[in-house]
Amino acid sequence: LHPDVTEAMLYEIFNSVGPVGSIRVCRDSISRKSLGYAYINFHSVSDAERALDTLNYSSIKGRACRIMWSQRDPSLRKSGVGNIFVKNLDRNIDNKALYDTFSLFGNILSCKVACDAGGKSRGYGFVHYETEEAAKQAIE
Repeated sequence: LHPDVTEAMLYEIFNSVGPVGSIRVCRDSISRKSLGYAYINFHSVSDAERALDTLNYSSIKGRACRIMWSQRDPSLRKSGVGNIFVKNLDRNIDNKALYDTFSLFGNILSCKVACDAGGKSRGYGFVHYETEEAAKQAIE
């Protein structure tokens, strides 16, 4: 998220999808500057799913926002199960194009093209699937 994005801005955007329970922009504990991400809780799972489907990669203050399910269990992320590395990407492939291409193989937890400090693609990315089977299918 852009550093100037506030909870109020996110509320306006996400509440259009369904009733929002809570929003928290994560901030540095000392400087109070935004860390570039937030947690948004909906009252219903179906509204959260709709937000993921309709708002993922939409622009907020000039930056495409990536929306994903919160993974409270760090072992899933750290295990590497379901995580694939994609190389030789065309420099025009962005996060949304990578997501759209690889979502055919299964439910994606996280998806990102590696970029340099200037925001230009480095030609590789990562796709983390919910299951190892989906990752294997994508590789094949």
